[in-house]
Amino acid sequence: MTDTAGALDGLVIADFGRVLAGPYATMLLADLGAEVIKVERPDGGDDTRSWGPPFAYEQATYFQAANRNKISRALNLRDDDDLAAALELAARADVVVENFLPGAMDRLGLGYAAVAEANPGVVYCSITGFGGHNDLPGYDLLVQAVGGLMSVTGPSPEEPIKVGVALVDVVTGLHAAVGILAALRHRDATGRGQRIEVNLLSSLLSALVNQASGYVGAGVVPRAMGNKHPSIAPYELVPTADRALALAVGNDRQFRALVTELGAAAMADDPRFGTNTERVAHRGALLEGLTPLLAADTADGWFGRLTAVGVPCGPVNDLGEAFALAERLGLAPIVEIDDPRRDGPVRTVSHPITFSATPAAYRSAPPRLGES
Repeated sequence: MTDTAGALDGLVIADFGRVLAGPYATMLLADLGAEVIKVERPDGGDDTRSWGPPFAYEQATYFQAANRNKISRALNLRDDDDLAAALELAARADVVVENFLPGAMDRLGLGYAAVAEANPGVVYCSITGFGGHNDLPGYDLLVQAVGGLMSVTGPSPEEPIKVGVALVDVVTGLHAAVGILAALRHRDATGRGQRIEVNLLSSLLSALVNQASGYVGAGVVPRAMGNKHPSIAPYELVPTADRALALAVGNDRQFRALVTELGAAAMADDPRFGTNTERVAHRGALLEGLTPLLAADTADGWFGRLTAVGVPCGPVNDLGEAFALAERLGLAPIVEIDDPRRDGPVRTVSHPITFSATPAAYRSAPPRLGES
């Protein structure tokens, strides 16, 4: 908790977003001081309120992941009085965020044109699955499939695997937050608002970075390689005496440090392994040479020894171990929100950005439906 004014204090956001991409974006902005009014349907609210188990504090933890520091307003947008209340909210908001199917907000009279007529300075962010003129359903799993992410994830091309979290939604939420902040900067300079459109497919294609660039620039269609990297070696999981170790050797200096610590310094002078390009070309022989050497110690043992000589590596942690590591590193990954509406403190994951002057604040726990 902090009494320091947030960077976005005074900003009002009308949040019509549901599930994850929109709510995640607005939660990040709420942490920085914005007042976020979350509009939910009265009969159950945001779908993620029922996405459990697990549950904690009488709520689905999925909902809690993206909705702290918000006020909830239960409005039936098909009811005239509730729709009027929603229109009033949009007319006074600095930012409107929505992720309905394309055209739905227009039909309600809450589309950008109608809101901007009453509120010319509004920054209006629309989040869709596949762009504003396509009504395909924007579920993260579907976009991971049709957007190519599954084709590069998994043990082989024959076994496509989704990422273990709704990563496309999260990336899209981050893009939405960046777009909103850029549009607010423009409004500060000109007084004019604008409409921002982000979609899950475009966000994924951008987030595929080197894999997408390899296709666009060189025509290379990548395939799933398990934990291997298409352009770097050794950059994968390797076996040790007890469990797998993630080994992320990014340059020749690190490789020499690795094999020296393993007691096989001559490998750095082997023409098959002297450069990254050669190591990629001889990946199988490289792993064959490293595996018996790595069997001499445990994953945690190598983590300590190799990190000490500048070789990036680490054990494959579960979430409990990951949070424990963040704690040891002084990152304070968990905060407790003291909310007078709750019987005790509510634990939540910390905001990921550290500010020297305007730190994130944790003012309130995720709201119950209709709770202000």
